[in-house]
Amino acid sequence: MGADGFSKCHPLTNFLFFVGAIGFGVVFQHPAYLLAAAICGGTYYVLLQGRKAIKGIGGMLALLLVVATINPLFNTRGDHILFSVLGRPYTLEALIYGFAVGGILVITLLWFGCYNRIMTEDKFTALFGNLAPSLSLLLVMVFRLIPALTVRAKQITDARRSIGKSGEHGRLKERLSQGMTALLTLTGWSLESSIITADSMRSRGYGTAKRTGFQIYRLTLSDGCILALLAVTAGLTIWGAATGSVNANFAYAVTFAPVDIFLPIYCIFLLIPTIIHIKEVLLCRIFISKI
Repeated sequence: MGADGFSKCHPLTNFLFFVGAIGFGVVFQHPAYLLAAAICGGTYYVLLQGRKAIKGIGGMLALLLVVATINPLFNTRGDHILFSVLGRPYTLEALIYGFAVGGILVITLLWFGCYNRIMTEDKFTALFGNLAPSLSLLLVMVFRLIPALTVRAKQITDARRSIGKSGEHGRLKERLSQGMTALLTLTGWSLESSIITADSMRSRGYGTAKRTGFQIYRLTLSDGCILALLAVTAGLTIWGAATGSVNANFAYAVTFAPVDIFLPIYCIFLLIPTIIHIKEVLLCRIFISKI
């Protein structure tokens, strides 16, 4: 991520963009807007993660298919019945709505994946450490919970495998027992780590006075330009949503609002980090070629 230009912007710029990208991604259900958000988010996710992104996106697509195919089993609304499952109609409208819900989930995962790479703990505490010290510390611990659990779970699994207690080739009862033991170990380790972190921060006087950061962030002229562009594009996108440009109906008959000028504006908003990233990479290559 060293060549990523957007990560070098002020934390306020990073945070406001992700608030908008994730907020719009959760609210909008129009297929064109979902596709645009998935492409823009996926592109930036690949630029940040590299080859590791392929496996992650593959898992997200599998999750999309699972959500889409399962939704008609519980939601039977729709006029076009494809077939029946246990006497319940499996409708085309419910299937399309399932893809929309799955798309929202994938978009959220993509942007949160980018958020975890850009918004470091130091950036988050620099923004909110003085406003709400306890809440800021809690949110930082929550945001890093999933990555930390993943690493610890792998460490526990590898350690138990090295002593022959992985339970991978045993009976179902043995595998469940070994899995529960590993889960209890992971839970205890995580709780102990949280207590140690809280005690350590309390002993250092966290929250008792105004916080100073290791890295001082200052709003620059480029940050101001980016924030202005974010405000304009986000405001126009909200205006378009208020006027019905993102309307989509999946009940009984699938209807969508026609695509208009607000979709390209929404794409410009989502592509800002990608454009800054590509610009930074090109500048680095130009400077290197001149050496």
